[in-house]
Amino acid sequence: MTTTVLPRPAERQPTWLSGIPLNVTLVLTVWLLLVVSLGAAGAFVGRPGTPPFAIAIGVGAPLLLFFAWLWLSQSFRDFVLSLDLRLIAGIQAWRWAGLGFLSLYAHNVLPAMFALPAGLGDMAIGFAAPWMVLALVRQPDFAASAAFIRWNVLGILDLIVAISIGTLSATLTTGAPGEISTAPMATLPLLLIPAFLVPLFLMLHTAALMQSRKIKSRA
Repeated sequence: MTTTVLPRPAERQPTWLSGIPLNVTLVLTVWLLLVVSLGAAGAFVGRPGTPPFAIAIGVGAPLLLFFAWLWLSQSFRDFVLSLDLRLIAGIQAWRWAGLGFLSLYAHNVLPAMFALPAGLGDMAIGFAAPWMVLALVRQPDFAASAAFIRWNVLGILDLIVAISIGTLSATLTTGAPGEISTAPMATLPLLLIPAFLVPLFLMLHTAALMQSRKIKSRA
């Protein structure tokens, strides 16, 4: 009488992605909730005529943590390099909502000095996003093209310009009755733009450029 020994099923081997998507989702959720809770408490509201230091921290702190995570964690770098570029570019299409800045300017909520360049710049990047996605679908190597790299660089510059103009506008505010200023950007729901969406879009542009560089290095 012989005994048949069945082979043991192969154990699933851990990969470099283990836990990363869950951690990223958790970080994004905590980040969003933190911005909402601090915004509800008025933590980002500053005095007229002073630089918006609180918003500067809201923009800069997530970016510092993002780049530190990239620097210290190989698994996180691998995760960023594995993201679908079509999804990354598609998310940028939401920046067409920059049209809202123009509407707020038309209703005397935000000053033209800030609303027009910020709104038009975002709309331009958002309008081009579907064409970037279409090009990536048709030709994946488009990720290494000068056009795709240029679009991402312009997207970063647009956000930097908007932040810079917003800072300048807030600093020049006098607080006079009836003055139109960027103060609404420090309160909810507009606060979500500088303290959450702007850093997130900058991270996505960074991820896209990292992948472009990797593809070009293989060529």
